[in-house]
Parts: sequence; C-alpha cells; structure tokens
Amino acid sequence: MRIISGKYKGRRISPPKNLPVRPTTDMSKEALFNVLNNHFNFGELKILDLFAGTGNISYEFASRGSSNITAVDGDFGCIKFIKQTADEFDFTITAIKSDVIKFLEKNSNTYDIIFADPPYDLDQKTFEKIVTTILERGLLDPEGMMVIEHSKYTKMEHLPHFSFQKSYGGSFFSFFEFEPSDDENDDDFDESDD
Repeated sequence: MRIISGKYKGRRISPPKNLPVRPTTDMSKEALFNVLNNHFNFGELKILDLFAGTGNISYEFASRGSSNITAVDGDFGCIKFIKQTADEFDFTITAIKSDVIKFLEKNSNTYDIIFADPPYDLDQKTFEKIVTTILERGLLDPEGMMVIEHSKYTKMEHLPHFSFQKSYGGSFFSFFEFEPSDDENDDDFDESDD
C-alpha cells in the first residue's frame, strides 16, 4: 500500500497482515481522487472516513493537505494502526473505534467529504442505512460529497441525492451530492471488471 500523491507521494505503508481489511487499490484510489480533485481544495476540508480499515484513504487526504480527518472503524487493531501511522507521519487524524452506524446516529458534526468503504458482503439494507442516516442527520455539508465504495451487487442509484457512479475493476464508487455534478459523463474511471 502506498500514498499516491501529495507531500508523502510514493511512501509505502505496511499494515499488519492480520487486519480484517480489503484496502482500496492504488488504481481505484487514484481515479477516485481525480474526481475529488475537480471539486475540492483538500487543505480546507473536514473529512470523515468510515470503515477506515488500514487508514488508506485518510492518509491520502492527509498527504494532500487535509488536517481535519476523522477515521472510524470497529476493529481495535485497525484503529491502533491508524494512530501509529498518523503519529509516524505527523498526520492530524482522529481515529475512533466504534460501530459505524452507532457513530453516525450519535454524531452531530458536518463534513465536506464523507467516504465509506463497508465490507462488500454487508447486505443492501445496511448500505442504504449508512447513506440515509448521514443524510437524515445532516452530517454532509450542503456543498459536500459523500462517496460509498461497493461491489457491483450493491445498488445505490435509487437513494436520495445519488449523483453519479464510477467503476474501476471490481470496485464501484457511488457519489452523492445535494447539487448535481458535471462529472457524470467524464472518463476518470474505466467501465471494466477484472
């Protein structure tokens, strides 16, 4: 796993082998950040990284200048690794061990970007609950963007404020915004399956 851009571009991060994770691939991550880069100045953002796992996405935001990042995961080993890595790189990442749904139901902060990478085998209803809880509790800034990573078997297009979807290999990213985006027809992602 490596950081693909920003201050720490090219730096490799080696999480313990026993973490229950499936990190977003470098190619998918690069394509995702190409989309986000068209919308945001990363240095000014408040980021929420759900099902953070190894912290892969949080480190990418931090390397690009974000200094207000909250990473949430239910696994103690993942949170411990994120805290260690944040200390090593001097990243400003707050790592919280919590069930993600419970965290969302109790949280009242607002974020510019909310990224969620739930286990692909979670059921459809749980994916939907993540999106609807975030929207109903007003956790996404009116000009912000929510991104859910999922497999082709999970359907997100019918949910409120769905904006567009991109795929790269076996990963799908569904984007949610209060204002429709111009990115729906761009080619940052290849429509391909491995």
